[in-house]
Amino acid sequence: MKIKFFFLLSFVVLLSSCVSQKQFTELQALQKSTNDALNSATIELNSCNDEKEAAIAKLASLNEQVKFLKANNQDLINNLGNMTTLSQKGAENLERSLESMKEKDVRIKSLRDAVTRKDSVTLALVTSLKGALGDLNDSDIEVNVEKGVVFISISDKLLFRSGSSNVTQKAIGVLGKVAKVVLAKPEIEFMVEGHTDNVPISNDCVVDNWDLSVKRATSVVRVLESKFGVPPNRMTAAGRSSYVPLFDNNTASNRAKNRRTRIVVLPKLDQFYDLISQGMSDASIN
Repeated sequence: MKIKFFFLLSFVVLLSSCVSQKQFTELQALQKSTNDALNSATIELNSCNDEKEAAIAKLASLNEQVKFLKANNQDLINNLGNMTTLSQKGAENLERSLESMKEKDVRIKSLRDAVTRKDSVTLALVTSLKGALGDLNDSDIEVNVEKGVVFISISDKLLFRSGSSNVTQKAIGVLGKVAKVVLAKPEIEFMVEGHTDNVPISNDCVVDNWDLSVKRATSVVRVLESKFGVPPNRMTAAGRSSYVPLFDNNTASNRAKNRRTRIVVLPKLDQFYDLISQGMSDASIN
């Protein structure tokens, strides 16, 4: 078995040595494209799973309501003897119960449609951001979706020098790409969060980690406003200090990952409710 594995390994090494630089570059591009497609498919899968769970929960609720209504109707039947003696009042109650169930079905459908449309908007935003930032290293900048909210996480080493809140020239170019996507979607509001590790800091310009995280978030907001024209009323600057780490601050590598700036796209609940109301209106008309 070891001999077979040795020959197989030798064959792979020999084969890889025969691949030209152009082929290797094309394979790298194909791998990146495949990874992007996988990420998009994962987002769609998560959205479908959320919709499925919501539908199952609503179905269980409706089943309980149906059970309750059936019990009430059975009580009416028992009290009156049989269906032929069901009073006009009982018939009206039954009709109202059925109408109530129809209204609940309309609400559920409207909610499901609103969630689907919101997820479509989220997927479009993620696709736009990844397209704009596609040439950057994944270790320096990441675009993720958590519970329907889009996060852009930018590493500390890309944005700032150690202990400083001044945005580097390289980072300004990155923020310009983010601003381009944001400006193309005027309905988006977002929050810039500064995060640090747990190593205490104090100098002539910074009091502590709280101060540094806030100043870094404010610096990013100012760049987006002054250099790229992002309206200030669409942005919020916040500092989280070291209190929301991604990893334990027990190694230099983990501390570096915890030093980051996040741009959080804020969900606009009023727009979501408008989608629901519009869906219910459309359903009632139909």
